[in-house]
Amino acid sequence: MSRIIESEADIAEGAKALARACKHMAGVYEVTGPPPLRRRPDGFEGIARIITGQQLSIASAGAIWGRLEKTVRPMDPDSYLRKRHASLRKCGLSAGKIATIGTLATAIYSGALDLGALDNADEERIRETLTALKGIGPWTADIYIMFCLGRADAWAPGDLALKYAVQDACALKSLPDEAAMVAVAQAWRPWRSVAARMLWAYYALRRAAASGAPA
Repeated sequence: MSRIIESEADIAEGAKALARACKHMAGVYEVTGPPPLRRRPDGFEGIARIITGQQLSIASAGAIWGRLEKTVRPMDPDSYLRKRHASLRKCGLSAGKIATIGTLATAIYSGALDLGALDNADEERIRETLTALKGIGPWTADIYIMFCLGRADAWAPGDLALKYAVQDACALKSLPDEAAMVAVAQAWRPWRSVAARMLWAYYALRRAAASGAPA
């Protein structure tokens, strides 16, 4: 189990360590500085929010989640399962996301899944447990481990924006596949989660600079 990131100070420590250890991350750090903490609640709420935001812009995901929070009160498995699909669709959730969150809620409510038991588990066990649920893939599990559980050495090799950022920052000729993403990030242990935050910030800033729009 990797270290837990709990504060901006932890992020700053990791970012500085990465900048010292890797020339590519040193270049990223010059652009981004220490990235935001970006911790999220764990448990059902945390995973449901990640599922809600899949393949959406930050603004769209935030708007849908805001409506869902007003509809499902409190945000827990029991309350979610009591809602009709029509009311969830009005929040902006797709049928697929409604089903996936429903599968998660049912597993927790029935006792088949104990998310609290994963708090001290290693990252691979968490990944295996979550991806065993229909509709939850490796990306969702990785983001949960990174932002909701706060693991310092989590990594999301399947994230497309992260792939573009790695290609740019490391001057790669082609977009890295997941195996290459895992290999490249070995140099950033035990701070891969901080490296991911830095690279996402770097990608956003580079895109904004290219378009002339604010980041």
